[in-house]
Amino acid sequence: MSKSSQSKPAKDTKRLYFPPLLQFAIYGIASYFLAVNIPFLTIQSGVFFWLSVPMVLAGSLLLLLSVRSFARAGTTVNPIEPEKAERLVTTGLYRFTRNPMYLGMLLVLLGLAFAWQNIAAFSGALLYAISITVFQIIPEERVLEENFGNAFAAYREQTRRWL
Repeated sequence: MSKSSQSKPAKDTKRLYFPPLLQFAIYGIASYFLAVNIPFLTIQSGVFFWLSVPMVLAGSLLLLLSVRSFARAGTTVNPIEPEKAERLVTTGLYRFTRNPMYLGMLLVLLGLAFAWQNIAAFSGALLYAISITVFQIIPEERVLEENFGNAFAAYREQTRRWL
């Protein structure tokens, strides 16, 4: 679906300044730091470790397929300037979740927490989910609704934010 040629010019106030990849990195590093520095919350479990492998792989695959969907649609993947989106992507993984890229990053963080086998490490994934929702997804959705109007509203009604 193409962006209307009559849309208003984007205002700089809509620019998002806390990039998702930076959030992902910060919470991943924080998870590792917590896992290393709070050893009494470690749970030595082969099951935890083996759960980590498919989670990290699934998260990485979700992220890559999501980026590919944007490339195929010929629209920007830049999350800092959502107003530059030329098309609303609603196919592929986007039929099941409005945010498969962020979901992929969350799965990687969860997988890493399982790999580090430490309860404290899971707080990074939880904080990432909250942070990405508040600082990225909600503002991004406002811009998409402004840019794509009823098409985005209908998409939002039929597709969940996460799962």
